[in-house]
Amino acid sequence: MQLWALGVASPRGSADFGRRAEAAGWHGMLVVDSQNLSGDSYVALAMAASVTERLGLGTGVTNNATRHPAVTASAIASIQKISGGRACLGIGRGDSALAHLGSAPARLRPFERYIEHLQTYLSGGAVALAESAVDPAIAPPVDDLGLADTPAQSRIQWLAGTTDADKVPVEVAATGPKVIGIGARHAERIMFTLGADPERLAWGIETAKAAAAAHGRDPESLSFGAYVNLACHPDPGTARNLVRGGLTTFARFSVMHGDISGPVDEGQSRVLHALHDRYDMNRHTRADSQQAEVLTPGFIDRYAIAGDPDTVLGRIEALAGLGLDKLAVSGPTVSARDPDAVAAIEHLNRSVLPHLQ
Repeated sequence: MQLWALGVASPRGSADFGRRAEAAGWHGMLVVDSQNLSGDSYVALAMAASVTERLGLGTGVTNNATRHPAVTASAIASIQKISGGRACLGIGRGDSALAHLGSAPARLRPFERYIEHLQTYLSGGAVALAESAVDPAIAPPVDDLGLADTPAQSRIQWLAGTTDADKVPVEVAATGPKVIGIGARHAERIMFTLGADPERLAWGIETAKAAAAAHGRDPESLSFGAYVNLACHPDPGTARNLVRGGLTTFARFSVMHGDISGPVDEGQSRVLHALHDRYDMNRHTRADSQQAEVLTPGFIDRYAIAGDPDTVLGRIEALAGLGLDKLAVSGPTVSARDPDAVAAIEHLNRSVLPHLQ
């Protein structure tokens, strides 16, 4: 099981974040891609790549609406080159990145088409100009210029000759069955946003395998991971409070449009519907938000991983037993300053990470 730390894309702080994460034994770092709330994700990853040697580097997550797929592919492939092959691309349909532009998450068909094109670009292949062209309302066709010649296809030329060994892997962040299916058809790994509840994650894995088989893909070729809210602290109440803010964001994905994805009991259903109705994007990820007030201790204990080192390690081992090989951890990080958060990351680094090396 790999543990990757999730953090903001800080133009100044990402190098230090990466250096400290590598020294502590983390397998990788992911940075959010939310242009109105943090710095540029690829600048942050480049900074971290320059001061680390083995740490994995990726987006957690980018989206298909704010960049052309050729731009995204070129950016993450650049990180792959300068890091010596340590990059991965996490992508979803967008949340805060789009909300701060006045939009909801991207529609499913454009999302799937984007990933198809992204995989083609990353493999060094070509996308037809009819599919890659910018919206003509923004820029007219290049043929209008009357040039002697123009590109016949859209290709990232410096990625020609890319092999499977050096291609950047794509990880689709998925909650509902339709996005899980898209990931099963096109991605190297599906990163579930279903919480840390084994029942829900088992459902996600079975949904993905069925979708892969229906598409003619070997289900065993898929890799699985999950975004989890995690805090390692000997006091259960403190651990719950440390994951509360981030948990509102990730739990909301399961009820984004009002209907709940995945199996839940009656208590979970009540909390998720209340979370949907009370979510204030202006206080996104905040533990002091009105949405955080609806999270009960029981919900937190099932949806997140919060507790002492033995509890945390046991929960991680249970998820590994399901077939997951990667956890993206949202919670106290190596850059924590609050005393409780500092204690939590120290417990995790000292008592949990060594068991996962």
